[in-house]
Amino acid sequence: MTVRRTIAVTGMNARADNPAPGLAVARCLRESGLPLRIVGLGYDALDPGLYSSRCDAGYLLPYPSAGEEAVFERLADIHEVEHFDAVIPCLDSELSVFATLEDRLLGLGVRSFLPTHEQLRARDKGHLTELAKRVGVRYPETRPISDSSFFMDSVKNGWDYPLVVKGPLFDAQVVRTPEEAVQAFRRIAAVWGLPILVQRVVEGDEFNLAGLGDGRGGMVGAVMMKKRGLTDKGKAWAGVTIHDDRLLELGRSIVAALRWRGPLEVEAMRGPDGDYYLIEINPRFPAWIYLSAGVGCNLPAALCALIMGEPPPILPPPQAGTLFIRSAEEIIVPLVAFESVMLTGHVSATGGAAKP
Repeated sequence: MTVRRTIAVTGMNARADNPAPGLAVARCLRESGLPLRIVGLGYDALDPGLYSSRCDAGYLLPYPSAGEEAVFERLADIHEVEHFDAVIPCLDSELSVFATLEDRLLGLGVRSFLPTHEQLRARDKGHLTELAKRVGVRYPETRPISDSSFFMDSVKNGWDYPLVVKGPLFDAQVVRTPEEAVQAFRRIAAVWGLPILVQRVVEGDEFNLAGLGDGRGGMVGAVMMKKRGLTDKGKAWAGVTIHDDRLLELGRSIVAALRWRGPLEVEAMRGPDGDYYLIEINPRFPAWIYLSAGVGCNLPAALCALIMGEPPPILPPPQAGTLFIRSAEEIIVPLVAFESVMLTGHVSATGGAAKP
């Protein structure tokens, strides 16, 4: 007899220029053919995924900044109603909290398959220089700074424009003048804190690899794509699947070096010399992860098997030459459903009022 499981998925926002991965993960799970009930977890009443037909119910969580105890108590309350078997966090900013809570959640019967704190630190932007050396890949020179005055004399000190200004956890902006750099520094620091990272720009084409580590050094599967269209924030609006043995080997090397546990995204630039430069490693599925289902290599579905302690499916090689183009759509929401989220932090699939 096939057991129907309930999976909670975070990251339900879907901003057109910078969507979170949660709704795409839910879409992969919904189309996997697995007997699943999907609960969407968001942070704002206007997160569209909370009301999407791809989720059977939606709940609000406190922001990770509220602390581990607040997040755990909310998850425990939701679990009392939904009895979910597993949770898939999809945002960088919440992974540290969920990693800390993994054992406590397991005590409630809620499984996950997450990178450890040590693994998260090793792929942190401030440690990528060391990791790049370990796996034998080039990495653009990067420098942490805590004072925006760096940009006024950067050219004299050998840091020519354009440059990339990055937050310690998230956000990046290419800047072309000192004034633009100072603006970016202040904007990113106000949200993500210090230090800010300054990185030399690598000219070339951007390639991404979405993969899944088994926690023992092996990679269960991977999908690679070349970006074909970007938003103003540099996020992929369109991309085409590729097969490149060098990029695949880079992904495998990173997973093996870190013994990575769970999803990840490797961002790399291929320079004019044809060599790859590591840019970032994101510790979760990317927002374009539905492409994996579209090419027959459904990585979120494979993650479900790992979470439940089952052998992961044998994934076929992804089909190269398949294009994705992101689209924005309106979700029609009865006002009573929105009011329910605002007042109770919960909405059911029917949009009915939630229980207190």
